[in-house]
Amino acid sequence: MFRRIGAAVVRHPVWTIVAWLIAAVAIVATAPGLPSNSDESSFLPKSYESIQAAELQQKAFPSAFTPSAIALYQRTDGGRLTAADQKDIARITTELGEKKIDQVQKVVPGPPSKDGRYSLTLVQMDSKNAGQPKQADAAKTLRADVKQLARGTHLDVRLGGSAAQALDQQDSSKRGQALIGIGTFVIILVTLLIIFRAPILAVLPLVLIGLVSAVANGLIAYATKLFGLQANSSISSILIVVLFGVGTDYFLFLMFRYRERLRAGDESKEAMINAVGRVGEAIASAAGAVIIAFLALVLSTLGFLKQMGPALAIAVAATLVAGLTLIPAVVSLIGPKVFWPSKSWQKEPENARFAALGRAVRRRPALAAVASGLVLLALSAGTLGYKATFDLASGSMPKTKESMVVQDQMQKAYSAGAAAPTDVYLSSTDGKPLDKSRFTGYAHKLGTVDGVASVRMSQLDKDGTTADFTVTLTYEASTDQAIDAVQRVRDTAHADAPAGTEALVGGMSSIYKDIDTAVNHDYRTVFPVAALLIMVILGLLLRSVVAPWYLMASVGLGFGATLGATVWIFQKGEGHSGLMFMLPVIMYLFVVAIGTDYNILMIARLREEAREGRDPREAAGQALRHAGPTVAAAGFILAATFATMMLAGNALLTEMGFAVSFGIAIAAFVMAMFFTPSLTALIGHAAWWPGHGDRAAQTPDTVPARPADDRDPAGHGR
Repeated sequence: MFRRIGAAVVRHPVWTIVAWLIAAVAIVATAPGLPSNSDESSFLPKSYESIQAAELQQKAFPSAFTPSAIALYQRTDGGRLTAADQKDIARITTELGEKKIDQVQKVVPGPPSKDGRYSLTLVQMDSKNAGQPKQADAAKTLRADVKQLARGTHLDVRLGGSAAQALDQQDSSKRGQALIGIGTFVIILVTLLIIFRAPILAVLPLVLIGLVSAVANGLIAYATKLFGLQANSSISSILIVVLFGVGTDYFLFLMFRYRERLRAGDESKEAMINAVGRVGEAIASAAGAVIIAFLALVLSTLGFLKQMGPALAIAVAATLVAGLTLIPAVVSLIGPKVFWPSKSWQKEPENARFAALGRAVRRRPALAAVASGLVLLALSAGTLGYKATFDLASGSMPKTKESMVVQDQMQKAYSAGAAAPTDVYLSSTDGKPLDKSRFTGYAHKLGTVDGVASVRMSQLDKDGTTADFTVTLTYEASTDQAIDAVQRVRDTAHADAPAGTEALVGGMSSIYKDIDTAVNHDYRTVFPVAALLIMVILGLLLRSVVAPWYLMASVGLGFGATLGATVWIFQKGEGHSGLMFMLPVIMYLFVVAIGTDYNILMIARLREEAREGRDPREAAGQALRHAGPTVAAAGFILAATFATMMLAGNALLTEMGFAVSFGIAIAAFVMAMFFTPSLTALIGHAAWWPGHGDRAAQTPDTVPARPADDRDPAGHGR
């Protein structure tokens, strides 16, 4: 099938390219805009208690004051606020309200801090547009106006709150995307120049994948609108890396094989047809594994991951189609001149390093398997110290952003839990007004919960059927202590609710608790489903029920090693309180899917060598010699491109960039290079049961078996 695809695009390259250009223009011109949201509550389904509480709050207290922006004042000299300062704050608050800024509904003064050094202005916005770009625009106007109004005073004022966080996150995301994009381009360009010494070949994937990127982003926007998904600005940064990293990998797989067929004496177009025919199955299977792994995220209960899964799957699918059509068409038009000015492609190099590694695996497969396995197990020990952190907003931008500075100062100046109190909503189940005489006793019981600083009955709805008890915790909302405390509050609120009533617990700590529950659910569903589906792909590719088991075991070890190393670096080394809560799920999918990519490339080459009549050990050694340079080059480029995410300057992308790049390095340089071929050599012919895909078979461009001596040139040499 893949040979037929190659023949079609190589014989009609112009039509293939024109079809791509027409599709790109049509999709980009008509694609809708991509929405953005960083509100944690928007990522949870309505079945969770915190979301039910938020909906009840909107219904029972529609006019309740919930600030979307908070102006924090302090003296420029850091001293206590004077009477004149308080007068200036009151004036600024009044004038800010008189400006009638779009989205702003109410501007009121907030309480001073206990030490008298800070005071607040609270701004309420239209809750229907929470998280939308128009509120970020309003925050930008508010920030400029409040600073303008404070000129000539002794006040230093900063704007925080959810709307300001959305604004800062947008700015941070734009900067991060620019850095990641530049870093990705430079890494790919320089690495390809070193490998091929050909400027055309180095620039070509950047141009072609840039076209694919435009198509993929348009398709993602369509899917987001069609299925009503929520987007997060971090996804755009991840997409850049996935598209260019994975796209370059597939480009390398194809070009290494194209060069090999040219060296074998094939005519230019026939060489490309044979290259697509030979490597097409491996590319399609590898991409299929990645796509299925990402699509497994639709089973997630978290909206962020639900959006990320289809988006990344669409990106990889577009890259796969380009790898089998657009890239062969363009390269077939250029022909061998794509390698200009280098002449080294015409000669097969010695490839001494990979030849030596191949001999080592061939002679001592047990040692290679045990040594590489022990490395993975040792790194995996770090997983025992894993802890999660749940503050997505602060994890999505640098701590130096103004809204993050405000959040940090408020947590220090006011009660740790005051910045994001917990609300207990007590509602009548029979529609009758609540018995107010029970409020004091109920509040007292809530106040006895360990971790609760204070409780007050703050408001009653107009029908008297719902009461709001504001519970201030002694801990900051996103800490483990607060999440544990809110569970105790829930237990007490439910157990001690008076007869004829029910309680719902809301607030940020309650949302974080539900996110924790949702992530644990994802571990139990996404992980096994992704693994099972990838094993099915491996089984179909290899016609074996044995190989998929140890291949998945190897990538499972790779995941453990990656998570362990990330824990050691960030929690132990950098002193982070924990890793971003969704990181293990994302890491698992990337490491398992892309780790399977390299395993597929290596095992497919190993099968090819076995079909030429070599015994299992010889086949493993020759597979490493032939496919090793491809895996090394692809692994380096992909790991380096993911590492550029660390330039974004926020905790989420920094942790993700390190974790995924380290995982890819482990997958390429430990699993695919040593663990997989050595295990396959040890298991022998049984690895291919029952299909026995290692039996000698003739293919359209089969070459005679080569002796496994030290002079055997590697088809994938540099």
